[in-house]
Amino acid sequence: MDLELGGSLTSPKKHSWKSTFLLAYQSLGVVYGDLSISPLYVFKSTFAEDIIHSETNEEIFGALSFVFWTLTLVPLLKYVFIVLRADDNGEGGTFALYSTICRHANVCLLPNRQVADEEVSTYKLERPGETNNRSCVKIWLEKNKKLHTALLLVVMLGTCMVIGDGVLTPAISDAVVPITCFIIICLFALQHFGTHHIGFLFAPVVVAWLLVISALGIYNIMHWNPHVYQALSPYYMLRFLRKTRKGGWMSLGGILLCITGSEAMFADLGHFSYIAIQIAFTALVYPALILAYMGQAAYLSRHHKIYTSYQIGFYASVPESLRWAVLIVAILASVVGSQAIISGTFSIINQSQSLGCFPRVKVVHTSDKIHGQIYIPEINWMLMILCVAVAVGFRDTKHMGNASGLAVITVMLVTTALTSLVMILCWDKPPLLALAFFLLFGSIEALYFSASLIKFLEGAWFPILLALFLMAIMYVWHYATIKKYEYDLHNKVSLDWLLALGDKLGIVRVPGIGLVYTGLIAGIPANFSRFVTNLPAFHRILVFVCIKFVPVPYVPPAERYLVGRIGPPIHRSYRCIVRYGYRDVHQDIDSFEAELIARLVDFVKLDATHADSGLLTVIGSGDDRTELGNAAGFGKGERCFSGEYRGSELEEHCREELEELRAAQAAGTAFIMGHSHVRAKPGSSFLRKVAIDFGYSFLRRNCRCPEVVLRVPPPSLLEVGMVYVL
Repeated sequence: MDLELGGSLTSPKKHSWKSTFLLAYQSLGVVYGDLSISPLYVFKSTFAEDIIHSETNEEIFGALSFVFWTLTLVPLLKYVFIVLRADDNGEGGTFALYSTICRHANVCLLPNRQVADEEVSTYKLERPGETNNRSCVKIWLEKNKKLHTALLLVVMLGTCMVIGDGVLTPAISDAVVPITCFIIICLFALQHFGTHHIGFLFAPVVVAWLLVISALGIYNIMHWNPHVYQALSPYYMLRFLRKTRKGGWMSLGGILLCITGSEAMFADLGHFSYIAIQIAFTALVYPALILAYMGQAAYLSRHHKIYTSYQIGFYASVPESLRWAVLIVAILASVVGSQAIISGTFSIINQSQSLGCFPRVKVVHTSDKIHGQIYIPEINWMLMILCVAVAVGFRDTKHMGNASGLAVITVMLVTTALTSLVMILCWDKPPLLALAFFLLFGSIEALYFSASLIKFLEGAWFPILLALFLMAIMYVWHYATIKKYEYDLHNKVSLDWLLALGDKLGIVRVPGIGLVYTGLIAGIPANFSRFVTNLPAFHRILVFVCIKFVPVPYVPPAERYLVGRIGPPIHRSYRCIVRYGYRDVHQDIDSFEAELIARLVDFVKLDATHADSGLLTVIGSGDDRTELGNAAGFGKGERCFSGEYRGSELEEHCREELEELRAAQAAGTAFIMGHSHVRAKPGSSFLRKVAIDFGYSFLRRNCRCPEVVLRVPPPSLLEVGMVYVL
């Protein structure tokens, strides 16, 4: 993952009330655009099945009752008050839920995990004593290995549906196709400015729109039907379904559109904060939407003999003298409406690639103050091309609405299931409470899901097809990544082989520092043995570097580096494990090299003063250092040679080692990396050959290479060819 620095980011901090209100204001322009424009098409889509035929208000009041309770139960109760609390140290989305679950139960499928990762402070949550019920659920989940794969596939499904919604939402417009395409191109062209600037640019539009629909709602209620509040009773929902039967059930796909954009509150959580999103929704967005829908229903309740889609639509309830002004604000709000899901797509793809479930892409952090505000150029332009293709290919807003509705409700179902697990495994809630949560919200969402799925041939097929395609990409990448790690683990070289290399075998130690990149946390990688075989020399200072991601949003800088020796001090060989969270900003190669050497110097000094400190040690930028035992990363074959010298002799050898480090740094650094070629092993099944020989190989050729990801300067790069037979 190639990351450009917008400044020096640290872990998220608590915001002052002033900054919280500022974030709440910005969130209106990013998070709530899609949700706020839903009054434009909800009633129009709901009554598209021609279910208004009577002179009574039962159908209208029933639809309003459905809208009110859906908005109250799903965005307000479920997301704002429950799901947003299931954040992963300030980060949201399906992969944030997954990483939280993985830290509390052994269900993670990521490679090169180690006990030392548990020392990362962001792992440490307040966890009351485990109950028997919780332990049973955890044991059952950990023992069933197939459930681990099933859980990852469910997470991938939710992720892919978010991306699918990101493709569909910008394309949904009542404008003609050329205008829609122009708006889409302009919208995606603005993304590189970052969430911070876009939020300030778009927030006034959303605020103006919410105030407009609130005022229109109050006017229509007072002018047409002040008794429309009676429709808020759940009784009218039963009357609606009993009277309209199948037509009413199918119309739920239109009512579902009133909560499109709700999932963006959780997906975009890392761009803002829990309190900011909560304030914006409860103080402005929710009351404005309720007033808008009540106003539309009040107007429709006095105009029974209207059957055209225009007369049922939003603008029919707008006074004629204000119609053009409202139309202009609505068009601007529609453009802003797509921003929420685009930002959410960036966040969730960044999480998935950091956890080894998506090909490497470039991630740009657009703010040096707000942790988590990112921009991904490749994904941005791919989304733009797909959005334009959808707008040109579908040409039907109704079909695109059906597709978007299915994508949205699928993400919500996945979020409900994962949050139920979080309640049991992480919050220590009784399983019955988690089951009640799942049944309450799962049944509501299952009802809407069934109404959306029935429209499979009317556009709902698109998000399913797109999700299957994206899931295939993610699963192939994840599967091959795991198999490559297992191949490296199986073919690693013993420590004795490295220590035996010397003058007797014709091996020369040349000046400088050699950084050998490997995915292993223990042992000598096979690519280094191949390197020495072809070029019988290696550097005087040898550092085996493992850059790994742990399932947390960020790793504090003081806990990022794990440093230890390989062999006796005289061998001048070290192991350094560098840990990043899935939202951390990576340093460029110059600052990374300087930081790594500084940590080696700290380790040498620490090792000289602690006779028993030759184990892997957390070396940070501060004074907080933690020594870790063999479980922290050394394999059984690796030995630690510490405490070899005493007193003044120790100080002398420490000075010599530090001088050698400085001399090696002055001589230059070489980056030794493997250049892998992957193919399926003989006798593999057809599906495996297609996945590895075609799928993974194609993805590797067309994503960012490791040396580009790390921005290694070509003159300092030494590549070692490796063939992986998986």
